[in-house]
Amino acid sequence: MTTLTTPELSTDPSDLISFDSLLTSEELELRQSVREFVNAQIKPHIAQWFADGHFPLEIVPEMAKLGLLGMHLKGYGCAGRSAVEYGLAGAELEAGDSGLRTFVSVQGSLAMSAIYKWGSEEQKQEWLPQMAAGEAIGCFGLTEPTAGSDPSSMTTNAKRDGDDWVLNGTKRWIGLANVAKVAVIWAQTDDGIRGFVVPTDTAGYKATPIEPKLSMRASIQCEIELTDVRLPASAMLPDAKGLRGPFSCLNEARYGIIWGAMGAARDSFEAALDYSKQRMQFDKPLAGYQLTQQKLVDMALEINKGFLLALQIGRMKDAGTLQNHQISVGKLNNCREAIAIAREARTILGGNGITLDYSPLRHANNLESVRTYEGTDEVHTLILGQHLTGEPAFR
Repeated sequence: MTTLTTPELSTDPSDLISFDSLLTSEELELRQSVREFVNAQIKPHIAQWFADGHFPLEIVPEMAKLGLLGMHLKGYGCAGRSAVEYGLAGAELEAGDSGLRTFVSVQGSLAMSAIYKWGSEEQKQEWLPQMAAGEAIGCFGLTEPTAGSDPSSMTTNAKRDGDDWVLNGTKRWIGLANVAKVAVIWAQTDDGIRGFVVPTDTAGYKATPIEPKLSMRASIQCEIELTDVRLPASAMLPDAKGLRGPFSCLNEARYGIIWGAMGAARDSFEAALDYSKQRMQFDKPLAGYQLTQQKLVDMALEINKGFLLALQIGRMKDAGTLQNHQISVGKLNNCREAIAIAREARTILGGNGITLDYSPLRHANNLESVRTYEGTDEVHTLILGQHLTGEPAFR
C-alpha cells in the first residue's frame, strides 16, 4: 500500500501548499525521473529546436525506455501507470516544451488508445508493442480543414469495394503524420463514422508538414491527403462506431493537457522568479519591488490551484468516477490560466523575455495551440454550460 509523503519534500518554488504531500512516494519517484530526463535531454536543446522548427526524433527511444509511450495502458509492452502518474509526467514534459508533451499525447492518448480501446486483438498485437517501444510512431486523423470543433461534419469517406475499403479525403492539423508508421483515420461510411488503421506506406497516403508556424515549432503538424487509399476489411477498428470512438480518445488527450499546461505555467513562473532575483534596477533586484511580488504571488496562486484541480481530476479518473464535463473544467481553466501566467512572466523579463534565452514567451506561443486543440475554450464553455443549464447551445 502506498503512503503519502511528508510536506517538507516539496522542492518547487511555486508550491505554497505542500502539494507534494498529496502524492505517493511512487508518484514522486516517477515525476523525478521524468524531470531529470527533461532537464538533461530537452531543456538544453529546446530553444534551438524551436528556432529550427525541429522535432527531435532522436529522443523518442529514450522516452520509450522511461515508459512514457502509452504509459497509462496495460499490457502489450505498455507501462500500466495510473492516471495521476501520467499527468505528472505530462506536466514535466510540458515544462520542457508543449511539443514534446504533445508527442506523448498523440502517440499514447490518441493513436495507441484508439487501437487499445477499439481495435481487434490482431491490431493490438501488431501495433501496440511497436508503439510502446518507440519503434513505430502513430498519428490520429480526425480534424479536417472545415471540420474542427464539429467532427460530425467530416467529409473524408470510406467506401466498400468488394472486400476492401477505399478512403478519400483530407485531414489537417494532424500531429506526427509525416513521420508516423501508422495512422488512425476516421471517416464517414454508410454505417456512420468508423475508424481505420492505415499503414502510412499504403498507396495514396500523403502527409505534408504545415509551415511556417509561430507555435509548437518543436513539434510536427501536417495535412494528410487520402487518395483512393485501399485497405483490407481487417483495417477497420471493429468496436468503434460513431463519434464515441474518437471522443473517448480525445478525452484521454484532454486529461493530459490539464496537467501539461500547468507544467508550462510552472516553468514560466520559475524563469521569471529567477530573473527577478538577479536583475538589478534602481539599485535593487526586481524581486524587491511590490509590483513584481504581486505578479509572482498571483502566478503562484493559480499554479497551485491548477495542480490541485489536475490532481482531483486524476484521482477521480483512477477511481473510475470521472465525468466528461469535469475534464472540460480542467482543460478550460488550466489552459486559460497557463497562458495568462506565461504572458505575465514575460513582462518580468522585459525585453529579454522576447528572446529564446528564456522560456515564457515560447510557452505562451505553444499554449495558443494547446488552448485550441482538443476542444477550444468555446467548446468546453458550451459543454459546461449545457451541464449547468441542461440546454445545449452548440447550434
